[in-house]
This record gives sequence, structure tokens and C-alpha cells, in this order.
Amino acid sequence: MPSGDENAVPPAGTGLRPSSRPFTVCREDDPVPPALAGAVAALGNFDGVHRGHRTLIEAVRAEAGSHPAAVLTFEPHPRAFFAPDQPMFRLTGPSAKEIVFARLGLDGLIVRRFDERLAGTSARDFVEGWLRDGLGLSGVVIGHDFHFGRGREGSPGTLAELCAEAGLSCRIVPAVSADPGDAPISSSAIRAALASGDVARANDLLGYRWFVLAQVRHGDKRGRTLGYPTANLALESCGLAHGIYAVRVRLANGSLHDGVASYGRRPTFDDGAPLLEVHLFDFKGDLYGQEVAVELLAYLRGEEKFSSAEALIAQMDVDSARAKAAIRTDRVPSMLG
Repeated sequence: MPSGDENAVPPAGTGLRPSSRPFTVCREDDPVPPALAGAVAALGNFDGVHRGHRTLIEAVRAEAGSHPAAVLTFEPHPRAFFAPDQPMFRLTGPSAKEIVFARLGLDGLIVRRFDERLAGTSARDFVEGWLRDGLGLSGVVIGHDFHFGRGREGSPGTLAELCAEAGLSCRIVPAVSADPGDAPISSSAIRAALASGDVARANDLLGYRWFVLAQVRHGDKRGRTLGYPTANLALESCGLAHGIYAVRVRLANGSLHDGVASYGRRPTFDDGAPLLEVHLFDFKGDLYGQEVAVELLAYLRGEEKFSSAEALIAQMDVDSARAKAAIRTDRVPSMLG
């Protein structure tokens, strides 16, 4: 999505609210554009942009008033910067975040590079040098557990004090739980749900259907011989449970298609590297090289090894019927349209 692109107005019934301004993306070292001058911004990594994060976004919209309402986030994820040799299951990569933020009624997204310079910035310099002087923000909104600055020296209380000194507003949002008495909603809880195949739980915590973006790659074309041609997607450091899923797919042209997908190593054939293999119902066409978005609606079963191709095909027929039934009854909001 190029800087300044305008996102389509969310459809009715999703609970998503449009902004009166075009959605603007300011990436890495780009100067803040006039459309985001004086913005009030929610700060954080926002992995998943879940229901807890949505509370921050609602607070930003309320605090902004006549100022632009925005999000300030960082790439790469700080955890990946500090531990590059430890793979991280990210719920939403940079492109997916842009899709979600644009549909939540924000005016823009500011992305800044997380590098040695930022990691070594003191708490005071972060507020005065980055937030006020560098980005020209008029205020910030943070979660109850937000820490910042060199060695995570800055707490929410520290940020409130420094913002007051710097002339910025600061609002701290308390933790959000799915239900009274539950632990706060967190990205870790969503990762755990997806790792166990509990798509319903993950989507409930997110407030929308979890989705991935990836480019369709060439495979061994075995699906064609089975009567189930698939679009093959390699997902980076994905902790999703291996198994069969009901899915909906948005193609590069914006069209939406229902389908059934397998994520795993194909134990019946090769036990290879994990792939997401998506079969679209009633679709014919060449998808190679396209970036597509795949959202998960339901987990149908675990990955299995079958005694023959015929046994696998019979099970795939059952899986397709179950996927269609799950799709018909699903009412979880979609970020894809």
C-alpha cells in the first residue's frame, strides 16, 4: 500500500468504523507527511492488533479530536532485533498491519526502524527527541504495560511524566480481558490458541478472523492429480497447528473465494517443509506469483497420514463439505472485505 493510499470504507455489519480522512502510511525514514502533522498516536508493537489493542485505538480516536489519529509502531519487532537467531511466530507482519489499521478508522500509520540507535535512546530522548521533535506528535496513548527507552528504563508512569514536561498529552489504557476474571488479552494467548488449532478462541481474542499474506509459489502440482488443485504458500516462522482449515481467500484483484486448506508437511507423500496449501471452491485460474490473503474460519481436523491416494481423496471430500458448512455459519468479522 503506497503512502497516502485511501482504504475502502468498511462494509456494514463488521463493527469497523471509517475515518473521514484518507489512510496515510509513513514508513521508516520518511518524513511525517502534512496529513499526520500533530497526530495523537498509539504506541506499541501491535502484534495481532487484537481486542486489547483495539481499546488503545478507540482511545486514540477519542483523544485526537481535530488532530489526526494514528499508530506508531516499529520494524523489525524488537524481539527479532535483540534475538535474531530465535524465530518468532508473528501474528501480523507489516503488510497485514496496514490492512487492519486502515479498517479501524485511523488516519494513518507511522513506522520507524528499530535499530541500535533507537534501542540505545534514553527515555527522555525518546519523548523529547523522537515523539515531540522528530515526529511532531501532540499526544500519545499507551497500554498499561508499555516500556520504552534504553534497557526498558521507561515505564507508563515515566512516559506520563516526560510527556507532561514535553507538552504532550498521555493516556494510559488499562488491560482488557475477554471475559470478567480472565487474564488480559495478549498476543501470546492468541499464538497459543493457534498453535493448538483453537481458531475460534484466536479469532475471538482478535475480534476478527486471523489471516496471513503470502505469495503463491510453484509446488509439485500433486493436488491437480487428486482433483484438488491448490495454491501453495510458504509461511515464515509460523506456529499454526498442522491440520485442515476452512478458509476464505482474497486474491490480488480483490475478489473473495471460499476454500479449504491444509497446513503441514504432507505426511502421506513427502513429510517436507511446512506449506499452506489452499484449494478454492469453484475456481479456475493461474495464481502463481500473486500475493493472496488467507483468513482462517475453522479448524476441521489434524494432519494425518493416509494409506493411499484414494483414502486421502475420500477424506478431502469430507473436509470440503465440512469447510463449506463452517463458512456458511461463521459470523466473525473479516478484515479482508
